Amino acid sequence: MHTTFSLKNTIKVLSILLIAVLTSCASRKDIIYFQDEPVSDETHLENNYELSYKPNDILTIDVSALDPDAVRPFNLSSVMYSNNGGNLNNAGLNANGSVLRQTYLVDPNGNIEFPVLGTLNIGGKTRAEVTEMLKEKLTVYVKDPIVNIRLINFTVTVLGEVNRPGTYTIQDERISLTEALGLAGDLTIYGKRNNVFLIREVNGQKKYAKLDLTSINVVNSPVYYLSQNDVIYVEPNNSRVRQSTYNQTTGVIISAVATLATITAIIINSNK
Repeated sequence: MHTTFSLKNTIKVLSILLIAVLTSCASRKDIIYFQDEPVSDETHLENNYELSYKPNDILTIDVSALDPDAVRPFNLSSVMYSNNGGNLNNAGLNANGSVLRQTYLVDPNGNIEFPVLGTLNIGGKTRAEVTEMLKEKLTVYVKDPIVNIRLINFTVTVLGEVNRPGTYTIQDERISLTEALGLAGDLTIYGKRNNVFLIREVNGQKKYAKLDLTSINVVNSPVYYLSQNDVIYVEPNNSRVRQSTYNQTTGVIISAVATLATITAIIINSNK
């Protein structure tokens, strides 16, 4: 009778522990990002081989010419600062100092305030278009002006199953999807190669696309070359999702279940 009671209790404990294991596992919906909006393709996005300026972009614009004095009014002055409050040397620097270049911030209407020329609308224009516009306006004041424009806050964010997720600043103002994934250390073995998710802002609206890296045709995608502030998300595969559902408590429970199962088997065999 005592053995029967112990066996019944052991089986009951095993059942409770197995239920605990099953209920402790999170579902796929607890793990995957961006699930609520189905995305079929990226046909609503256009090729963007050359970036165009948008609100919140930060630019440096340098104007030069044979006569340096003639272009001085059209260049923002640099601000020299010291990190420790010490005196600056003749070069405008000390051991802990630096030169901070003033920049242009594109406002919500796509405008910048340019010295002498006033308000200029550059939203939606490419670097070549803005350069030509500035040269045309500056020619009234300067002979043969040279304009150099640089976007300094071109960033892309790579999340999910990559080796080094994070936000990356791009120096050359042009980067492809594969280059961005390369910066992030490539996909891990758990990343879904056929389901890479991209978020892009176009004219103030969020656009979405899904890409299949297993297909060579991905290089012909309208979103293969990235825009500033693009977000790339690599979805984990089922193996990673299953791994993510196990916590430390689950491991302890599984060990306990295995131990009790062994004890139960011994009890059953001893009563045969």
